[in-house]
Amino acid sequence: MDAENLTSITEFILVGLSSQQKTQLLLFVIILLTYSLTIMGNLAVILLVWFDTRLQTPMYYFLMHLSGLEICYVTSTEPQMLAHLLAGNGVISYIHCAAQLFCYLLFGAAECLLLAVMAYDRYLAICQPLLYPVAMDKWRQTHLASSCWAAGFLFGAIYVGCTFHHSYCGPNHINHFMCEMPLILKLACDDTHITQTIIFVLAGVGLLIPISVVLTSYVVILLSVLQIRSVTGMSKAFSTCASHLIVVTVFYGTVVFTYVIPRSVTSSDRDKKMALFYVVVTPFLNPIIYTLRNKDVHEAVARVLQRWL
Repeated sequence: MDAENLTSITEFILVGLSSQQKTQLLLFVIILLTYSLTIMGNLAVILLVWFDTRLQTPMYYFLMHLSGLEICYVTSTEPQMLAHLLAGNGVISYIHCAAQLFCYLLFGAAECLLLAVMAYDRYLAICQPLLYPVAMDKWRQTHLASSCWAAGFLFGAIYVGCTFHHSYCGPNHINHFMCEMPLILKLACDDTHITQTIIFVLAGVGLLIPISVVLTSYVVILLSVLQIRSVTGMSKAFSTCASHLIVVTVFYGTVVFTYVIPRSVTSSDRDKKMALFYVVVTPFLNPIIYTLRNKDVHEAVARVLQRWL
């Protein structure tokens, strides 16, 4: 294969969710609505934590970072989806595809680690209340949050470097609505077994450590809560952890399904539906899940409204 053929790919074509114009317009309206609400919901959480001093605790500090990650996460994919749905085609340049993949993986990996940090924070607050102010001081909060962002950057750089060091000489159609790493690798003209092994191992380690932290934290929390004799105290502890557990279950479940289960097990159309869930639906639901039954947030909203009205 000559050098000209090896460098012939300058763009990819994303097949998208549908080829029918009416369906594309319907999806455009739905995704635009959910994207707008996702941005507003997560931005509202950030502003509440920022302006309300009673919410400036470690738990809400990490929740503010989670909301920031969600905004970056959806912005790395959904505006391009909207543009492709409106234009009726999914042409994306080679460089744009690599950039999207990097951003998407950076924010996804950082969120994966941040959810583990939030579980650890709940463990300290419930099981080690006397040590909690010292163990989770301002310096520790900043260090843990920044470490999640830095680790996400490292994961994204490694994945993109491994993916795009291969030669792509055609075909260039990706059966997806975004640049998904496993599907890009299928288009490579050279051997990708080593890259796939590296990616699988990194994904396994990157998921095993956070999931282990989450499971260990909540097992210890559960055992501690069961020893609480006060029904009110037990109810408060469960209520504090319930929202986080729901988000963790949904997020880790979809990531494992996408990156750990072998691709031969699922069809491409099923992959796209699952991706639509964790790219569009989950970020939209997260601020709702965290605020729906949260009395602290309800009181903060009431205080802010009284201040402004």
